[in-house]
Amino acid sequence: MTWVAAVARLRARREYGVLVTVATVRGHAPRNAGAKLVVGRSETWGSVGGGNVEAVAIDRAREMIAAGAAEPELIDFALNDKVTNRHGVQCCGGTVSVLLEPLPTVRAVAIFGVGHVGLELARILARHDLDLHLVDSRPEILAEERLGVLADAAAQVHVHHTPLLPEEVLAELPHGAHVLIMTHDHAEDAALCDAALRTDHLGSIGLIGSAAKWARFRKRLAAEGGHDEAAIDRIKTPIGLAGITGKEPATIAVSVAADLLRAFEAEEG
Repeated sequence: MTWVAAVARLRARREYGVLVTVATVRGHAPRNAGAKLVVGRSETWGSVGGGNVEAVAIDRAREMIAAGAAEPELIDFALNDKVTNRHGVQCCGGTVSVLLEPLPTVRAVAIFGVGHVGLELARILARHDLDLHLVDSRPEILAEERLGVLADAAAQVHVHHTPLLPEEVLAELPHGAHVLIMTHDHAEDAALCDAALRTDHLGSIGLIGSAAKWARFRKRLAAEGGHDEAAIDRIKTPIGLAGITGKEPATIAVSVAADLLRAFEAEEG
């Protein structure tokens, strides 16, 4: 498996890893600069030359994974028989620098309803390294030509057409996925709120709409859904930054995206 495929596998599994690269070589060394090794919690793919260099790199990479390290590290090795190594002698005669770059798991965001606001929001979030799920019951809304504005996305975009039960997508979302509910149909929004509260592995849940809409939903979630107050309070509404009051789709999208990114930073802190 290539290192690119290994990185993609870790991302798909939502597992932490470290990309190890031979950064510089002087003199003789087992591998040339640019050789790569991907280290996961229990697996490795590729090689930076074996021996002490690779063993130390794997040890340190797994320490970084366990600590949730975010910053890269550079390790220097002298390859001669006068150096006391942790994992045996390498006496090629040269020196090697190895760069260890953490590969954190990416966040996931699901937008239910890709209308005017949803598409503007998708355009903003697509510029970030995350898994972006776009869900809508209307096929024309998810047409390839309409979503063409996301063609150069940094995010991995997953499109879900759900003509009958959009809430079924909730169970398929990655663990910790942040959910934003903004469909064209208040009945669909209500069903999604109820289903989201019954889905244990989600992150935050946000609902677009007015105070009057939320009052009706809250009453229904308690009376018909059987949810207690603590559970219902998991739903944040309104979404976005309180100081931004414009109603244009792009303005709302900027507000919602900024609030979500601020929540991401708070999680890291």
